[in-house]
Amino acid sequence: MTEKIVKSDAEWQSLLSPLAYKVTRKHGTERAFTHDDFPNSAGLFHCVCCGAPLFDAAQKFESGTGWPSFWAPMDGASVGTSEDRSFFMRRTEVHCTRCEAHLGHVFPDGPQPTGLRYCLNGVALDFRLRPA
Repeated sequence: MTEKIVKSDAEWQSLLSPLAYKVTRKHGTERAFTHDDFPNSAGLFHCVCCGAPLFDAAQKFESGTGWPSFWAPMDGASVGTSEDRSFFMRRTEVHCTRCEAHLGHVFPDGPQPTGLRYCLNGVALDFRLRPA
């Protein structure tokens, strides 16, 4: 098991942009279509807070929702879920298990093979080209 990353609220605020802090530490949501600049190259999406590898670009798809969407996390990725009952809704929140960063939500309307749509905030992810 990977060691948990624990920081104070002030530490997270000093390390992250205001929007990344709001989304990942305060369970916010960025506006749709604000992160459409992710490359379509082979690579990995990491947690912007702790750097844990979470999603492979090979599992990314265009959902038309305005947020980066994936049909599954990487094998062995530090991705967890929990029930979210905010805003009078019942959803499944997606978070980084290493640092507890809020990433987005998962819905049962994605493509095969999983039928899932991990709808994530782009500001919560850091894209890195796959190592050679």
